[in-house]
Amino acid sequence: MWSYRNRGRSSLAFTHSPGCMFVTDVPIQSTSSINAAEIPEVFQISSNPMHYSLVSMQTTEKIRKLEDVIAVDPGNRGIKHLLNKDELLKSSLSLSHARSVLITTGFPTHFQHQPPEETDGPPGAIAMVAMLQALGKKVAIVADERAIELNKSILDQAVEQGILRDPVPLLHYKEENVDSALNFLCENGDPKKPRFDHLVAIERAGRASDGNYYNARKINIKHLVDPIDNLFVTAQHIEGITSTGIGDGGNELGTGKVKEAVRKHIKNGDTIACDIAADFAVIAGVSNWGGYAVACALYLLNNCEIHERYVRKAVGFSKLKEENYLKSSLPDVNKEENLLRILVDHGIRSGVTGNLAMEVDGLPFNNIHSEMIQRLLALTTKS
Repeated sequence: MWSYRNRGRSSLAFTHSPGCMFVTDVPIQSTSSINAAEIPEVFQISSNPMHYSLVSMQTTEKIRKLEDVIAVDPGNRGIKHLLNKDELLKSSLSLSHARSVLITTGFPTHFQHQPPEETDGPPGAIAMVAMLQALGKKVAIVADERAIELNKSILDQAVEQGILRDPVPLLHYKEENVDSALNFLCENGDPKKPRFDHLVAIERAGRASDGNYYNARKINIKHLVDPIDNLFVTAQHIEGITSTGIGDGGNELGTGKVKEAVRKHIKNGDTIACDIAADFAVIAGVSNWGGYAVACALYLLNNCEIHERYVRKAVGFSKLKEENYLKSSLPDVNKEENLLRILVDHGIRSGVTGNLAMEVDGLPFNNIHSEMIQRLLALTTKS
């Protein structure tokens, strides 16, 4: 039981009943002697409905460092102009509270090849799936109908090789009428009963203002892309669904949040800029890095005593003391190398060069992507 005296000197008492949080307006006189892991910070993660979350100052700083690391621009595209502080933090906080998450990926930039997909996107998506599964979330992937069998084979092999713990439901979205998106997102089309709390697009072709879909070279690939964008548009009007877009060039679904900066600073931006905004836009030098960073941020949040206690509403027992809790679900060099090999074996090519090789966006896995994974892991697991 806690107590304090108000300005009228009347005694008040509070009990910490299950599902409730004790809050006091008594100011802390000094934080100099308090560990950063014990100082809470508050962030708004939704306005529909209004939703705030708690995290320690220490964990906040670690996630900000992850965001800084993935902001390296190996292609010199000018992504620094697209960065907004704490998008990774707020997106990950929202995902940590979510019960059910829908992820989409797929950028058919190589329209002259079969399959036309690139190696950026699926690894980052699968890294997020692995961590979300470990956290006990329901996770599904929605993909282009023409690529369902391709994605099914990749996901099956990811499970076989231990990259994923469990199989992932694989869906496709077909637009038959004006209510198709609503019916897909909500039970019986009832906006009060959403099936998903959070939608995530990573390296997913995004619709431009003229209704077409463009790769970085300004080539229209609309004929290869299903209108999954409409799920994100509809979700903006459904209370309780939040969204994230992860991209590296501004033509990816969700990066419409920064479309004015894309038009101004990115090559061909006037044409290729995605027009569809997500609530959060996580920008990285390579989109996969953004997916890895989300997985790492979720690990940090759920190993943060303040956040973990807040999410479970102080009900039940903490999992923080469980040895290696969530650690095995973090991305690592071996898993990501094996996954990239699976993609290459399926004929999926590097985004920039079109090479059928162990590379992503023209950058070799060894020494570039492997080093990025190691840097993210070092920041994440450092005590």
